[in-house]
Amino acid sequence: MDLFSNHSPGLWAPDLPDAKIRYYQNFLSAHEADTLFEYYQKNIPWKHEPVKVFGKTYMQPRLTSFHAQTNKSYSYSGLTLQPASIDKPTQELIDKIASLCSTPFDAVLFNLYRDGQDSNGWHADNEKELGPRPQIASISLGGERFFHLKHREIKEQRLKFPLHHGSLLLMEGDTQLKWLHQIAKTKREVGPRINLTFRKMY
Repeated sequence: MDLFSNHSPGLWAPDLPDAKIRYYQNFLSAHEADTLFEYYQKNIPWKHEPVKVFGKTYMQPRLTSFHAQTNKSYSYSGLTLQPASIDKPTQELIDKIASLCSTPFDAVLFNLYRDGQDSNGWHADNEKELGPRPQIASISLGGERFFHLKHREIKEQRLKFPLHHGSLLLMEGDTQLKWLHQIAKTKREVGPRINLTFRKMY
């Protein structure tokens, strides 16, 4: 029996220069999102690894795990990740995303934000392994966190919105070339959040 049901995910597509953003708040039903959150908490081989930022080495303020259909490694911030395999629930997610996005995703970086002090600073998903115009699909499970975007050149162009449990965010077009994004620390009481960022490796 398939995990996923057929229901309307809804769509919000903000009008931004040099970007194509699509946000589906209800991509997964509450039951689907709850089931996956519990499954990934228990079954993903989470790692806490160091990264290099501006020449200094820090422990990442979150846990990660990289999975792919190929044996290609993925590198960022001085860290090189070797892929684990993609399991059946994650492949089913890739197939479900394919109904909304034609990019043939074959890799996923899992992120576990344990509390509001875990974060991901300003960056773009533009590593060479992702090709010239990377397309990213991001699924959020668990605690709600705010997603921040800012244009690299047009300083007044900024956007902030919450990423809900069971939502899908698609970043396409020139988004990774022209914009930066982050998940900032927060003093609000927030539960653990699991984020799956799907990408195509080249």
